[in-house]
Amino acid sequence: MHSFIINASIQIVPVVQDKHPYEWVDEAIAIIEQSGIKYEVGAFATVMEGKYDEVMKVINDVNEYLYSRGCNEWISHLQIQIRSNGDMTADEKTEKFKK
Repeated sequence: MHSFIINASIQIVPVVQDKHPYEWVDEAIAIIEQSGIKYEVGAFATVMEGKYDEVMKVINDVNEYLYSRGCNEWISHLQIQIRSNGDMTADEKTEKFKK
């Protein structure tokens, strides 16, 4: 894949009863935070921004972490936006709404 900036959102929906689902979500967000990639946590998903390979690695790392920690079942909702001839940033899409 090219080396332009992409953005993606990930929403983790734990299907568990061993602990509150938000605890699993918090752990997933910690993996994103530790990655060093640009991100913003929202009420329903976390938006990440970086080169394609970097973003996909973080998505993989989140899922591998949940598996390795024994999360019984979860759904990963993903949205990825890619522009083939340049960077695609979240700010480009949301700047006009920020006050």
